[in-house]
Amino acid sequence: MTTMNSQAQTIVSCNIKTSDLLFREKVTASLSQAIDQVTQTNQKTHFSHVGLAVVEQDSVFVLHASSVGGTCKVSLNEFTHSESDSTQVFVYRLKEPYRKGIPQAIQKAYSMLGKPYNFSYVLSDSSHYCSEFIYKAFQHDSIFKMNPMTFKDPVTGKFVDTWVKHYEDLGIAIPEGLPGCNPNGMAASEKLQKLGLLR
Repeated sequence: MTTMNSQAQTIVSCNIKTSDLLFREKVTASLSQAIDQVTQTNQKTHFSHVGLAVVEQDSVFVLHASSVGGTCKVSLNEFTHSESDSTQVFVYRLKEPYRKGIPQAIQKAYSMLGKPYNFSYVLSDSSHYCSEFIYKAFQHDSIFKMNPMTFKDPVTGKFVDTWVKHYEDLGIAIPEGLPGCNPNGMAASEKLQKLGLLR
């Protein structure tokens, strides 16, 4: 997939530091497309997933909430090749004034591992979706904000069909307007600096 992001500076894995955020671009899966469709920002990124990098003995791992494995720790290779489609990963880093709480954030992220994926996207302590996992890791420092969620197409103003079916299958109402967060919104934070495309 080619986007305007493809012209970004490239980053190699050895330049990744603990606490870097790894944003995956959307893939052709319907839920990935639906997330991107309703969470666009003026920065025009197309991210549908985010994970937290940790470096251990020169190896990079990623802590994240996966729709397949729940909240888990995986190798960088598994994170970047976990979809059937090829995808691009962009590396972001907290700006200097916001880094003091990193050790506590990493500790919090590890404490949340082993929980199931939150398919309802309604905030929960017993399950997490990807950006909720990151939000809660850094919550003590208020790095990221919650905003009212929307599941409507910004062009038509109508609920996206994928979301309608998703919540029908779950047997719950669409949580329109409830607090939430998403990868595109996080990537737009002024507290992050974009390093580039992971090579």
